[in-house]
Amino acid sequence: MKLFNMDGPLMQGLSKMADLMILNLIALVCCLPVITIGASMTALHYMALKIVRGEEVYIAQGFWKSFKQNFRQATVIWLAQVVVMFVLFMDYYILYRVPEANPSIIVQVLFLATALIALAEFTFIYPVLAKFDNTILRTFRNTFIMAVMQLPKVILMMVLWALPVLIAVFVFQLFPLTILFGLSLPAYGSAFLYNKFFKKMEDHVMERARAEGLLPEDPGSEDEHIFSDEVLATDKTK
Repeated sequence: MKLFNMDGPLMQGLSKMADLMILNLIALVCCLPVITIGASMTALHYMALKIVRGEEVYIAQGFWKSFKQNFRQATVIWLAQVVVMFVLFMDYYILYRVPEANPSIIVQVLFLATALIALAEFTFIYPVLAKFDNTILRTFRNTFIMAVMQLPKVILMMVLWALPVLIAVFVFQLFPLTILFGLSLPAYGSAFLYNKFFKKMEDHVMERARAEGLLPEDPGSEDEHIFSDEVLATDKTK
């Protein structure tokens, strides 16, 4: 029957679900040491984008390649994220849990704006790190610019990542689903949202590299990063 044809939509869908389940379990295990969360999230987004683009994927092999390749930068970014989250938590505690604080509306608005900016930055930074090769500071800068450019989609990404947490807390019967798909499904949905934008950025970087003669001799080499210290730069001479 065509329904069970290996190239049919049913089998393709089941194969994709199996890939997402395997990807989720690998990412979850790699997050357990805590210090490796940044590298695990980067590798998760790396593989999710490949799945969205319909590329041939070997989940464990591809995940481990990205994990190793981005470990140093991802770990530094993750540690910076932990520090920022701790500072924001302490600010929240002082502002809203200490009766003597009595913060003004302006202070509260500034705190909420800072928290939202930080959340948007850290939601989008691992996909950027997974695809674009830059210094850590430029990765933060480019992520901020990209997040502003894609703000509605970034907000949707934050919603996608909040859903598994809400399900785990309020619908405990569905908790097993968060173990199987709680990381990979939000990553897949996020990759679906930023895929076209990333493709435009990649094409832009490749055009600049081609014009400057900086393309690698072997475009199909193992390193699939897009190399650019000026990802969002435009050629003003044209």
